[in-house]
Amino acid sequence: MLVCKEEVLSITKQLVEVGSVVNTEGEAAMARHIYNTISQWAYFKENPDSLVLEQTLNDEQVRYNVIARVEGTKARSPRTLILMGHLDTVGIEDYNQLQPLACRPDALREEMRKEDVSPLIRNHLESGEWMFGRGTLDMKSGVASHMYLLKYYSENPELLAGNLVLVSECDEEDSSHGILSALKTLIAWKKEYGLDYVGAINSDFVSPRYEGDDNRYIYRGTVGKLLPSFFITGAETHVGSCFEGLDPNFIAAYLTKQINYNPELCDEALGETTVPPVSLKQTDLKPSYTVQTALSAYVYYNFFVHSWTPKDVLVKLKQQAELAFSKALQDYKNHYQAYCSLGGEAYQEPGWQPRVLTYEEMDQQLQELYGEAYTSSMRELKERLLKDPSLDTRMFSARVVEEAWKWMKDRSPAIILFYSSLYSPRIELSGKNEKERALIDGLDQALEEIQPHYPHPMTIRNFFPYISDMSFVALSDDEQAIDAMIQNTPCWGKKLKVEFDDIRALQVPVVNIGPYGWDAHKKYERVEMEYSFHIVPNLTNSVIQYILGN
Repeated sequence: MLVCKEEVLSITKQLVEVGSVVNTEGEAAMARHIYNTISQWAYFKENPDSLVLEQTLNDEQVRYNVIARVEGTKARSPRTLILMGHLDTVGIEDYNQLQPLACRPDALREEMRKEDVSPLIRNHLESGEWMFGRGTLDMKSGVASHMYLLKYYSENPELLAGNLVLVSECDEEDSSHGILSALKTLIAWKKEYGLDYVGAINSDFVSPRYEGDDNRYIYRGTVGKLLPSFFITGAETHVGSCFEGLDPNFIAAYLTKQINYNPELCDEALGETTVPPVSLKQTDLKPSYTVQTALSAYVYYNFFVHSWTPKDVLVKLKQQAELAFSKALQDYKNHYQAYCSLGGEAYQEPGWQPRVLTYEEMDQQLQELYGEAYTSSMRELKERLLKDPSLDTRMFSARVVEEAWKWMKDRSPAIILFYSSLYSPRIELSGKNEKERALIDGLDQALEEIQPHYPHPMTIRNFFPYISDMSFVALSDDEQAIDAMIQNTPCWGKKLKVEFDDIRALQVPVVNIGPYGWDAHKKYERVEMEYSFHIVPNLTNSVIQYILGN
């Protein structure tokens, strides 16, 4: 066992004290701090080309990744293990009056001891076994663990067969510009130095999965995430004549009822099941108050996947949208008939039918109808939208769909289904090739070796349950599945683009061995020091020795 707790604690505290909220100048400051720290180590003074500070590509923010490489001398080998972790954090607004102390763990803990908190938090504050503060758990303690191991092997290369590459990337908490840019360097190093990437270890945080859960989880692979989005059109009318039109908000409500929390939309693989989708936004697109019903509504949902592809999800959600639309129209008719009976008016059967199109289907129809006139107009629209910094990928996409809809000859009520944000691909680690089997076996051996030194159970699961940069080092989806996502993402190529060929070129199996704690992204974020500063580095080191020694 490596005696590392105090050094990892010290590195963690130094990292936390450099605030690095995503999309702020702190990200660049954090990267420079890590780079400057590593550059002072003897190995990197002697091998300066093995350490780089690189600005991200195609990024509106100025921020950097730090990438470093140590070559072992125990046995010269191309076999290379990647240690990866993000250097950015979420914001600190939730600390309220304690914001000035959010990145000062010792001072923060003393002030929090004065607060009225839950018994569990009180116990953690008083025990001295937990470090509080923004980034302590998510995930600067994980980065610190990797930095410690990089330093250890830079000082003891004779104990390392093969190579270690550290990637400390920015922008994990928003759009993953960091890891997507780092892929370029990893691929270049692969060619320049003849590296064979045999595995990757991420060190993002882990937490209890349910009340009373005492497990410390290690994950093979990761969940995937999509943001299926729906542009909904109705038939506008004056509110005083409401049954002369169809409110798109009415349809949106049925759509959310159909999709939200629906267990039919949970994806099961390797004995584990995703949580069902849930709405993240539901609104109409009226710019201001009028007494006319809305022309359109917009709703999008978080959607996790273990085995389903983006193409599978489109098929499933198109079916769900058709069901929701049918139910909405049937209830609309029932309400209209009841209203007519109350007032003695003649009922007239509405002529609308459920109509659901994917964005790709609508776009292809319009290209066939209008050709270059349509495509050039949409190109110009996207260029104009790019000049509006207030539009994120979600609203950018909605505006593109809204404009395309205006070209439709039949503008009777409809639902248009598309994706409006970054797809974080799923990674399934099932042992289908030699590299996967080696990483799985390495994890098993690490647990067998380290578990006797720690009182709480350490448990392996198959899918890391949160979004992370693990998604961008390998692909489980085929090209057809990825193409379905691209063709149905209206902002693709303008506001959003991922070089999936870079991911395929790397294609490395990945696991997560990360710090343990509570309340990530919350005021009382905290990390358990014994597990995170001592056990995690030793677990990771055991995997390093197994993978690079085989």
